[in-house]
Amino acid sequence: MTMAIESALIPLPSEIIMPFSGYLVSTGRFNIHLVALSGAVGNVLGSLLAYGIGYWGHERLVRRFVRKFGGWFLLSEEELDKAEILLHKYKGWVVLGSRVLPGIRTVISLPCGFAKLPLGRFIILTFVGSLVWSYFLAYIGLVLGENWDTLGPYFHGADALIIGVIVIAIGFYVYRRLKK
Repeated sequence: MTMAIESALIPLPSEIIMPFSGYLVSTGRFNIHLVALSGAVGNVLGSLLAYGIGYWGHERLVRRFVRKFGGWFLLSEEELDKAEILLHKYKGWVVLGSRVLPGIRTVISLPCGFAKLPLGRFIILTFVGSLVWSYFLAYIGLVLGENWDTLGPYFHGADALIIGVIVIAIGFYVYRRLKK
């Protein structure tokens, strides 16, 4: 369910959900194959909602929203146009590749709807890409969970550094976007 929420344009990062599920695999509560499969199915379901919004609400909803509020989300109409051009040019490769890119994976379904990508192809590519991503993140959680006693002190020691790097990266990104 949480992976469906993430793929339905609601920022709930899979980078937190799936590693935690992988950790639960390390405790024996879940099976890694079922975790990855559930993540991929959830992504497809959430992505279908975003795809539908893009498909049926392209001009009426999405473009109008971006014109009015896009600046608040650091999104411009030019970027929507670029995404649509990429999808027309590379079609399935963009869908498949974007499913393993944090941030992009959450919003790619919307331009797929704009570009009117065939629904069957969209579902298959979304499922395959999401399955790879879900396995990858769940495996990281599994490995971390199995080695938490050893790795825990290192992570706690690096908390301030990690938070600092994230804040600086976000600040730099926002600064560059607003500067344009």
